[in-house]
Amino acid sequence: MTGADLPPPFVRLAADPLRWRILRELAVSDRRVRELVAAVGQPQNLVSYHLGKLRAAELVTARRSSFDGRDTYYHLDLRRCAAALAEAGSSVHPGLTVAGTGPVARPSVLFVCTGNSGRSPMAAALLRHRGGSALSAGSHPKPLHPDAVRALAERGIALTHEPTHLDAVRRRRFDWVVSLCDKVREVCPPWPGRPRTIHWSIPDPAREADCLPAFRRVAADLDDRIHFLVRQSATPRDEEIGA
Repeated sequence: MTGADLPPPFVRLAADPLRWRILRELAVSDRRVRELVAAVGQPQNLVSYHLGKLRAAELVTARRSSFDGRDTYYHLDLRRCAAALAEAGSSVHPGLTVAGTGPVARPSVLFVCTGNSGRSPMAAALLRHRGGSALSAGSHPKPLHPDAVRALAERGIALTHEPTHLDAVRRRRFDWVVSLCDKVREVCPPWPGRPRTIHWSIPDPAREADCLPAFRRVAADLDDRIHFLVRQSATPRDEEIGA
């Protein structure tokens, strides 16, 4: 049997039922190991083993929690998954590729972080740029960071924002509530209307010594995640998704 006769690496990797379930969980939200253990109903050592396989394939990345350094958040790189799926399809037949077409959603989203000075207003502006309805708020609001403005200006987006406390928006209804920092995830209030709540564990770019490159990386990361959030919003809702 030659290499061409074997299934592509992504197919072999995802064929394991437990890895497939982990991929599906991480496709929704960044998760900690204990959350994955609870979601898939398997022992922690087994979940950690399969996470190691997914990390080795560079489909999953890990980052220490900024709230509790003993915790680690795992994140699925959806762009890599899309490329791997396209490669798998084309290996069967050149016409079997992921077209990337479909309905475009206009979700109403609240992005939250601690300071509401960088990540969350950037995310809201990026989603509005795609035609969605978005607001942002923070548990301890502070003035908008100038490098957040610069990073989005480089993408042709003018960022203007008044820092907003979570209490000011907690009675409003949203389709999605997305927490962007590990600290605010622990203090988010309940939201009316049962929105889909997810977590994106994104480091604070303002903590970097060279802020502007860090804000550029965050803008790119947010734009990727929002691209897939918009596409996910166009699919029917099966059940409540916990953060």
